[in-house]
Amino acid sequence: MGANNGGVPAPAGLPSGYVLRPYRGQEDHGAMAAVRLGSAERDGVDVRSIVEGVPTAAEIGEACAELDDPSENQVLAEHSDGAVGYATVRWWRERDGTWLYLHRGHLLPEHRGRGIGSAMLGWAENRIRRLVQQHGTAQTAVFGANAMASEEDATRLLLDTGYRRVFSLVELELADLRLLPHGGQLPAGIRVGAVEPTDYRAAWRTVVDSYANAAFTEEWTFDRFLATADPTCWRAAWDGEDMAAVALCSVRPHDRALGEVEELSVRAESRRLGLGRAVLLDGLRCLREHGARTARLYTGTDNPHRSYDLYESVGFRRRNEYVRYRKPIHV
Repeated sequence: MGANNGGVPAPAGLPSGYVLRPYRGQEDHGAMAAVRLGSAERDGVDVRSIVEGVPTAAEIGEACAELDDPSENQVLAEHSDGAVGYATVRWWRERDGTWLYLHRGHLLPEHRGRGIGSAMLGWAENRIRRLVQQHGTAQTAVFGANAMASEEDATRLLLDTGYRRVFSLVELELADLRLLPHGGQLPAGIRVGAVEPTDYRAAWRTVVDSYANAAFTEEWTFDRFLATADPTCWRAAWDGEDMAAVALCSVRPHDRALGEVEELSVRAESRRLGLGRAVLLDGLRCLREHGARTARLYTGTDNPHRSYDLYESVGFRRRNEYVRYRKPIHV
């Protein structure tokens, strides 16, 4: 196995005229955005998706800045015309102790079927194996990969290389925030209002506790919660002095007409009382007041709390499905 002029080991079977080379920083963001835009129609991408849409160069730059050592954990596929694809590796620890090493690749449709996607996947798996050895996580590490249900090419590649579907997310949209229904009557002693800084830890704990028995969920520390806090449209319900439900809603920073329900959690002992509906509607009204015209959210398809019934009752409708795949790692 040789090496190409970018310093990335050249995978076996990489066609003549193609190279894999490391990410070089800001100069690559425009080309990476062009790959995403050029793949959108073929892959059935929803451009306004809050899960995985069509990012701008600026948004790609922000995502790259969040990676650990992006030049080592990101690779671009190049042809004579420039970048035709790229792959990214990231990782995190889940609540049950599993270390998930996730890779995601994107390739322009006209360059598919030539082994480029397989080469990027091979690079990603080899990089992950090295990381697992460095991190000492071999006992609990797994490969992870994502593909939208509409991405036929990526789905076929993953299934052909031993990946298996483990769960999926569904994205829902409320198309017109002017058409919100009225809320119902709440039980005596319940109040709904804004989440203040003194309530942050209770809000974080309410969300974290709601995932106590959920599989495939990432650890979420209070420090990480604070680092991304955008509380303008956060709403909670209190039963006396105790927080019983919370809706974390925010306006999307790059699309102020689009609101997102990031989390909706109700404590087990307070379910079926209308609290989730109350805080959700209050958060959605706040989004509308701050300029959002539509709202989106996503949730797991295997949801034991019948949240779909709640979301549909206020006007949300299903838009997209995002499938999560995994495969054992043999180091």
